[in-house]
Amino acid sequence: MTTSDPLLQPYQLKHLTLKNRVMSTSHEPAYSEEGMPKKRYRLYHAEKAKGGMALTMTAGSAIVSRDSPAAFGNLHVYDDRIVPWLKDLTDACHEHDCKVMIQITHLGRRTGWNKADWLPVLSASPVREPAHRAFPKTIEDWDIERIVADYAAAAQRCQAAGLDGIEFEAYGHLMDGFWSPATNQRDDDFGGSLDNRLRFTGMVLEAVRAAVGEKFVVGIRMVADEDFEKGLSKQEGVEIARRLAGSGKVDFLNIIRGSIETDAALTKVIPVTGMRSSPHLDFAGEVRAATKFPTFHAARISDVATARHAIATGKLDMVGMTRAHIADPHIVRKVMEGREHEIRPCVGATYCLDRIYEGGEALCIHNAATGREADIPHIIPRTEGPKRNVVVVGAGAGGLETARVAAERGHQVTVLEASSQAGGQVRLATQNPRRKELIGIIDWRLAELDRLGVEIRYDTWAEKDDVLALSPDVVVVATGGLPQNPPLAAGDNLVTSSWDIMAGSVKPAENVLLYDDNGGHQGMGAAELIANSGAKLELVSPERFFAPEMGGMNHVPYMRAFQEKGVTITINTRLRSVRREGNQLVAELGSDFADGWRGERRVDQVVVEHGTLPLDDLYLALKPLSKNGGAVDYERLVNGGDIFPARNPHGGFVLFRIGDAVASRNIHAAIYDGIRFGLRI
Repeated sequence: MTTSDPLLQPYQLKHLTLKNRVMSTSHEPAYSEEGMPKKRYRLYHAEKAKGGMALTMTAGSAIVSRDSPAAFGNLHVYDDRIVPWLKDLTDACHEHDCKVMIQITHLGRRTGWNKADWLPVLSASPVREPAHRAFPKTIEDWDIERIVADYAAAAQRCQAAGLDGIEFEAYGHLMDGFWSPATNQRDDDFGGSLDNRLRFTGMVLEAVRAAVGEKFVVGIRMVADEDFEKGLSKQEGVEIARRLAGSGKVDFLNIIRGSIETDAALTKVIPVTGMRSSPHLDFAGEVRAATKFPTFHAARISDVATARHAIATGKLDMVGMTRAHIADPHIVRKVMEGREHEIRPCVGATYCLDRIYEGGEALCIHNAATGREADIPHIIPRTEGPKRNVVVVGAGAGGLETARVAAERGHQVTVLEASSQAGGQVRLATQNPRRKELIGIIDWRLAELDRLGVEIRYDTWAEKDDVLALSPDVVVVATGGLPQNPPLAAGDNLVTSSWDIMAGSVKPAENVLLYDDNGGHQGMGAAELIANSGAKLELVSPERFFAPEMGGMNHVPYMRAFQEKGVTITINTRLRSVRREGNQLVAELGSDFADGWRGERRVDQVVVEHGTLPLDDLYLALKPLSKNGGAVDYERLVNGGDIFPARNPHGGFVLFRIGDAVASRNIHAAIYDGIRFGLRI
């Protein structure tokens, strides 16, 4: 196919012909098993290859040495056992003409000593990294010798696996720990001058080239400006890039700007929703202009238009759309087929990375197939059975996803929605202006349902007879939940729900106490709106740290707002009751830790967040009329087979409920319910 689209032009990198300009940069989805990239890992990358990208970069830092224990599921490239697993992954991607590389590293201080083999963490100097909290020892001469050898051996394993190349990780890890004045306080041959600070990098490059030869592709993902006072300056960073480009030892630069030693710093490198898109694209272009060398870059380049601009204007040679491909691994294929409008958008929620950094695996907030490729397809197959008449009650995220999947399967679908707009709690969340991009979760599904010819009936509060009038074969109750109060000894009628604040139906008072007994975005979103209104706010939580259901990267903008607005945060404290005294409310506080402790706050308003209770009246009314009595066989849901047991021979339809209509959970849970149940209709 001949095309003038800059994104679809081939790129020659040494002997490799990359079929287009789109790549997924290295990241660790934490799908590994015992440090090996087994089936789940392979299928994740193969899906992106199938989707048309030219290059997938595996591993968010595969570790080259034992004393670099995995921080978030990192691959063990120091282990010979990894070679056949990497070969399987590479072969699977090569089937689709997608090149495969891997990022290798020694994590240095960016990990913990109390993991794996309990070996001491090390760095250029004993400067602690706040994010992982280890106190590193100063790297010694014998450490340098063995780690340089480990890099070379790891590169050989990658070459033996048939990979197309490797890149070194040099931002926040051991290699650039030598570069930065903030982390290198040495007075020997590895400290002081820029030549000395680059000495370790030069040793690694020499050893790796000697091990793999000149033809194997070797690049580096490097920080070229740490963007803080004590860190590596832009001037020195660009000079390092020039020297590496002129060394003859590397074949491409993958440019990063910023520091990752704290959550706040990390979000400047990898922005979340409400923050600037592609904030470092122009900087990467400056490095490319200064070095005249193959330049890659990724940092919240989440839409095709920006990616196309990056290539068309010569800022980059290869553009990384990494989180975007977690949301939709078939971006390039859709561009090639003229279906750009069908791309599932990355909404910047960063549920993926927050889960990784909290010890989970990467999951997209609104693509439940990502990471589950073995069980859930990204392209929904048509049913091989009879076409069903499906009625979905509720047009929140879960209901819309069920409707989409059922329609793709070929069923006739009708959606009934009580309000005048779709979106449910997602739309409520977007009332925080900083999180307005989340509406893409809803808008994309509405566009897909329009394409599939699904009817949505708004302003329809569905009763039993409304559903039965549609003669359904399947009824999906996706009615969500309603806010509930936390257990209070008194004062239930005196508190305001976080929903009322988010919806704007109740305005924040002058002096507010917000009690969050849920720990997610719901309470934090209300707190941010209250703080931004100018109110005096105290945020009270029974948890030992606030918002434990929300990861560290999303914590950052909330905390920024709270500190800028002078919010008081009180943890380890419960709200026991509320009473009225004159024109004010008195919140009585208690402790789980000290039975006799009591506290009081005199405020104008008490706002509470305690999740939701299922809105299940319709479900309960339909349950005795259904074939399965609402029952689901969970064993078969997980492992295959008919998931709806026949419990009522007189029933007229299959009935099930999803999302918060079952129990208070989150957006991903509702969408996961929607697709896995929808596939079984």
